[in-house]
Amino acid sequence: MSTHHRLSPSPQTVHWGHFGATIPPVLRVASGDRVTIDSISGSKEEAARAANVLPDHAAVLEACKPHLGPHILTGPIWVEGAEAGDTLEVRIESVELRQDWAYNAVRPLRGGLPEDFRTLQVLNIPIDMARREARLPWGLTLPLKPFFGIMAVAPRPEYGMVSSIEPREYGGNMDNKELTAGSTLLLPVQVPGALFSVGDGHAVQGDGEVCLTALETALTGTFQLILHKRTGLTFPRIVTPTHYIAMGMDPDLDDAAKQALREMIAWLSEVKGWSALDAYVTCSLACDLRVTQIVDGNKGVHAMFPRSLLDAPAAMPA
Repeated sequence: MSTHHRLSPSPQTVHWGHFGATIPPVLRVASGDRVTIDSISGSKEEAARAANVLPDHAAVLEACKPHLGPHILTGPIWVEGAEAGDTLEVRIESVELRQDWAYNAVRPLRGGLPEDFRTLQVLNIPIDMARREARLPWGLTLPLKPFFGIMAVAPRPEYGMVSSIEPREYGGNMDNKELTAGSTLLLPVQVPGALFSVGDGHAVQGDGEVCLTALETALTGTFQLILHKRTGLTFPRIVTPTHYIAMGMDPDLDDAAKQALREMIAWLSEVKGWSALDAYVTCSLACDLRVTQIVDGNKGVHAMFPRSLLDAPAAMPA
């Protein structure tokens, strides 16, 4: 029988700004277990404008400092039996808002148009939690669609300690707004135990995340973690209620698009038995390439293929 765990952020259960294979796990779970995880977001500068900083957030800000990147990550979680070459299936059961404020930051030399916008701006934006809306200072009201910008396993040991900013094959700062409740993320395990972490809560974000940040906030997510042995998966994949999504990540946006396309061609060939050429043609007719984000060093493109066009649900990688 599976167990339901709870993991909250504290100075002992977060790592701030980095991933690494040697970060000790703060929770151990079995395959099939469910975990409800709280996240926090924002430095002292970004939280200073809020009237009601969560107690766990305040405790982390007081005791911890960032290293390499800005994201406060809850975890990592050890999944029993996980080894390099396995796949960790992350079923996102729910994503809920934790607080009634969020922030957005524009920073010089960063973002999609650093040559046009050289001003430092940090906005505190109120959230109506009952209506799930946020009202921007210039009057626009946005419906919220919360998701975690970062879900990741630990990188391979050879990488050492790496920044939380750049997404890679282990997941990380993918900023894919399709990863809402009801979706499933497949991550290729790099190290024993997988070492799964979550953070970078987004109340809402457009594809591209063009000014550098989304509507950044604290979230609570419930996940079921399921281990699949020796799958051969090498890059993250996403299954939503409506689409199969393959990811591409590269400093060059063109190369990120090529990777996402190659990943989708391989996936369709696995699922349907099509030749690579047939899958390539099918992608040209029915697959959408979307820009995930352009601000995280490794730019992101995701390829979306409608599930309705396939005869059977997508299988796990063989």
